[in-house]
Amino acid sequence: MKTRIWLAALAPLAACATAPVEYSGPIATVMAVNETAPMNGEGDRADDPALWVNATDPASSLILATNKDEGLYVYALDGGELQELPVGRVNNVDLRGNIAVASNDEFNSISWFRIDPETLTVSHLGNSGTDKDEPYGICAGLHGETYRAAVTYKDGTIQLWTGSWETIETVKPVLERTIQLPSKLEGCVFDDEADRLFVGEEAFGVWTLDLSDAEAKPVPVDRIADGNGLVEDVEGMSLWLGENGAGYLVVSAQAADRYVVYDRQAPFAPVGVFSIEPNKAIGIDGVSHTDGLDVSSAILPGFPEGILIVQDDANPIPEYEQNFKLVSWKDIATALNLNQD
Repeated sequence: MKTRIWLAALAPLAACATAPVEYSGPIATVMAVNETAPMNGEGDRADDPALWVNATDPASSLILATNKDEGLYVYALDGGELQELPVGRVNNVDLRGNIAVASNDEFNSISWFRIDPETLTVSHLGNSGTDKDEPYGICAGLHGETYRAAVTYKDGTIQLWTGSWETIETVKPVLERTIQLPSKLEGCVFDDEADRLFVGEEAFGVWTLDLSDAEAKPVPVDRIADGNGLVEDVEGMSLWLGENGAGYLVVSAQAADRYVVYDRQAPFAPVGVFSIEPNKAIGIDGVSHTDGLDVSSAILPGFPEGILIVQDDANPIPEYEQNFKLVSWKDIATALNLNQD
């Protein structure tokens, strides 16, 4: 087991988050064009989605989503519920290829799943222990033949687990590195092509870590205190991937009911802020207090430039029958005047 722990001098940076800064820039608006079936019941149940793209039949793509009380749910692209997998209290979910991972704080483990592209069903492969209480956030990555799973914790810890792509279904990952940030973490996303990890520190902002350098330390991307649109809590994040390294990082500013978009390339400049308003024409409510999200540049039916999927806290009543809203990336790009090259 190879483990590196970085206790970098990061506390002074985190302290910057204590001074709230009002965002005074423009906030574009878009509308959801579809939504999933609700997770029936009261309470904060829905949390994080992940899109599995069916390369041979995009219309049969799947949405995996966590129910923090029960397990993993699976939806069709039209929003209909297909499966419920009662594997325990899973909080975040992500995937690469046909393998998905979820953070399971009921069993202090990573829960592993396989998507069968023939039957379009999801099966639970098993759990692998994290040797640490309450795994919170999780994201998946692929570096060559190495499958990666980053697990984040409320005490600021990041665990980087790795395994061979060819044998990953045996569910025996190795703890490769441990990184320490000052305070509570949840959302994260790998940029596989750039060999980079983005992580959200809820009370501070967004960090990035160069994974190609084993000695590299996390570097701030944006602070709440910078006034670019982030607020506490900094939550879900994902990447819209363009060609030749182009693209965008999307981050949920939960308490402000909005999303901040950054350039995918360093210095990761903020390029816009948007919110999701009600689509009264088709009876879909607006989105508030988003926790997890996923975004993809895959061309899907009804989503010609990709899709954004976000958790909605109020549907429309707060913490009651929560679900996930689907937004066309084309609408976001138009609203923010983004370059789609």
